[in-house]
Amino acid sequence: MNTAESVPDERESSPSTLGQPGLRSGAALIASKPDEIREAFLDGLSDEEASALPFLFDFWAHPHQLPPAGDWRSWVIMGGRGAGKTRAGAEWVRMMVEGDMPGDPGRARRVALVGETFDQVRDVMIFGDSGILACSPPDRRPEWQATRRRLVWPNGAIAEAHSASSPEHMRGPQFDAAWVDELAKWTKAREAYDQLQFALRLGDRPQQVITTTPRNVTVLKQILDAGSTVVTHAPTEANKDNLAASFLEEVRSRYGNTRMGRQELDGILLDDLDGALWSASMLEDLRVPELPAFERVVVAVDPAVTSKKASDACGIVVAGLVRSGKDWEAVVIEDATVEGASPTGWAHAVLAAYERHGAERVVAEVNQGGDLVETLIHQLDPLVPYRSVHASRGKAARAEPVAALYEQGRVKHYGALGPLEDQMCQMTVTGFQGSGSPDRVDALVWALTELMGAAAPQARIRTL
Repeated sequence: MNTAESVPDERESSPSTLGQPGLRSGAALIASKPDEIREAFLDGLSDEEASALPFLFDFWAHPHQLPPAGDWRSWVIMGGRGAGKTRAGAEWVRMMVEGDMPGDPGRARRVALVGETFDQVRDVMIFGDSGILACSPPDRRPEWQATRRRLVWPNGAIAEAHSASSPEHMRGPQFDAAWVDELAKWTKAREAYDQLQFALRLGDRPQQVITTTPRNVTVLKQILDAGSTVVTHAPTEANKDNLAASFLEEVRSRYGNTRMGRQELDGILLDDLDGALWSASMLEDLRVPELPAFERVVVAVDPAVTSKKASDACGIVVAGLVRSGKDWEAVVIEDATVEGASPTGWAHAVLAAYERHGAERVVAEVNQGGDLVETLIHQLDPLVPYRSVHASRGKAARAEPVAALYEQGRVKHYGALGPLEDQMCQMTVTGFQGSGSPDRVDALVWALTELMGAAAPQARIRTL
């Protein structure tokens, strides 16, 4: 057999089918050898073998993309944007369902593919550039049955597409493997993940791979703390050979040495900041699955006074007021913030949000823009009710009474509000710890002050 310095001979590398072990094991060994040995190996391959080589992932994979050894139930691949997480997940599914020959059974027969929405499962996990179909060789490529929302392999293995936004749909099926994508940004993460665990009950050793950019959410931290979980990790740069150099230069220039950069590029799970007014776990616990009937809806604006690329964003947040028993509660409905837009551009975005949610008023801070916001809004629609507000205290001081409402459980969040929530978790008693200005948080504070300050004086929200 091969030694550490040997090249697989013709007998070992001659099988033309992907599943037979000769080419696969030889490729995996050669991948770690010097250039001259790898070139000798490649030159010795037949045309059929060379055409098979692109589909042997263990030859090309980065270390963080390969399954760790051991008896694990959950493998979490945690990395930065573009680190190759999707490719690793797709290849793991292939490894689980494929046998030695195209018709031979693999280790798994029923697989769950779970993403935030069905569209994301289909467009990213299945049909994406790094999805299952793109990674599969012709003789093993599964058939997509759109009406049944599933993939079917030549050997009979099935992978069903499920949306984490509809957790109840996972009550009936059962699986022996699962691929979970971007768990940390699911709006119903806890409920969907729990339903999947109940369904993951077939076979002797059901397993799941979880590919995600980290966020400080409770369900992910609990998975990482479990004794049956293994983790691989990589920053965006680990996959730089497959990314545009201009992309890396731009995102590192913009987000390097920031909290967002450490999370989104380095793939690091960040703890809550000392003195933070909000925590990720608090916000997750306050999430609602659907919108109630509102008494009032407002759109709050923290305007950007320029449209330069490096200027602050225009914070636009929509919130609604609802009666809860004898008390009042607020729900943050949408973060409609825009970046790099001209004044007319963000004014259009404000009015679009106003119309989209049937709001009754636009509220805007006028410290920097003066009469600009009202002028722009009423030029576009003179009938929109408008109120200006003026900040007389610092950002942290304005945010503290609003944070107190969250602590009382009187403000809830609906839907995907990731960028807004990230800013909130960087707002501390001593000020904002992120880069730039907390435009989204400012707009949030104005929206909730408008709603809760008028409807619930006991909340002690003072004039800001």
